[in-house]
Amino acid sequence: MDPTAVRTLVVTADDVVSAAEARRNGRPVVLRATPPFHGRMRARLHVASPARSAPPDGADESVDAWTVVDPAALHVDPWGLFDADAPPYPTPAATEDRLRASGRPFSTESHREYHATAVAAWRRAVARHVRGELTLLTDAGPRQVDVGLLG
Repeated sequence: MDPTAVRTLVVTADDVVSAAEARRNGRPVVLRATPPFHGRMRARLHVASPARSAPPDGADESVDAWTVVDPAALHVDPWGLFDADAPPYPTPAATEDRLRASGRPFSTESHREYHATAVAAWRRAVARHVRGELTLLTDAGPRQVDVGLLG
């Protein structure tokens, strides 16, 4: 049950994007890998308790994943998997400003449609910005692991 055995953490693009969007909306969502740990582990979308959806106290800002106990599992912040060039999530206020600046007629319905289109475009674009590695916090200290992306 030693998380230091993990060399590659495998995630689906859809799980990473969905988890990031849920966290942005205030839900305690992580990508979770459970023991027994081995070299290549699959992390799946998981709704955690709020206390387990954040790194433990004292964790360095560079830590993207951490181990929780009871049950022992790896929890990964989905936002920590995106590289520095990842596009920001489109907020309703930003999409309203862009729609108004475009000169197209504005209405609540046109804004809703415009925002939904912007979010769909963000979901497609941000999936191309998943990093190839992450820092995992274990009892033995920080550890670099590769990220394998499916889909």
